[in-house]
Amino acid sequence: MKKTIAIAGNMGSGKSTLVDFLSRQFGVQPFYEPNDDNPYLPSFYEDMQRWAFHSQIYFLSNKFRLHRAFDRCEGVVALDRTIFEDAEIFATALHAMGGMDDRDFKTYWDFYQTILEAIQPPDLLIYVKCSIRTLRRRIKQRGREMEQDIPLAYLKRLEKLYENWVADYTMSEVLVLDTEKLDYDHDLIYQLELIERIEAIL
Repeated sequence: MKKTIAIAGNMGSGKSTLVDFLSRQFGVQPFYEPNDDNPYLPSFYEDMQRWAFHSQIYFLSNKFRLHRAFDRCEGVVALDRTIFEDAEIFATALHAMGGMDDRDFKTYWDFYQTILEAIQPPDLLIYVKCSIRTLRRRIKQRGREMEQDIPLAYLKRLEKLYENWVADYTMSEVLVLDTEKLDYDHDLIYQLELIERIEAIL
């Protein structure tokens, strides 16, 4: 039986940790966001306006490849960040901030709409969320150099877009998890509650 779990949420919200947990404990096949492979990302963090379009097109095309790959998989798969977030959250935020002009954003959005016709929505969307203060602490702790100077206003803009997007999301069931006190590995009660909620939906 094929099932797809998509993990959505802001930077530092606990997406990869949840995918790791599901993979280790239950044999779910993980698919991770290709952050480290994006050759435009360091340049993007240095000059968002110049490199936003290039970076977002790279993420979109690679995320499309990931979606196509797990569409062919059997069993249960878990995706760390969806293609929907790339467009509805990050590209939309950059366009609003002037990082992508109207012409580039239209090209990007047309490409995104074409991709949507070729992929299947997930069976379950898990939205992980926590406070902005916790996001910033986790981003600092994981130590990715290019993320250390992300403006607070940018994180807040993303958070607002996430809340609006999840509120309007209708492609599948949605499970919202507060990850402020993140302890997938050691809190047995939390583990059991989480699995029961996922199994009830799937």
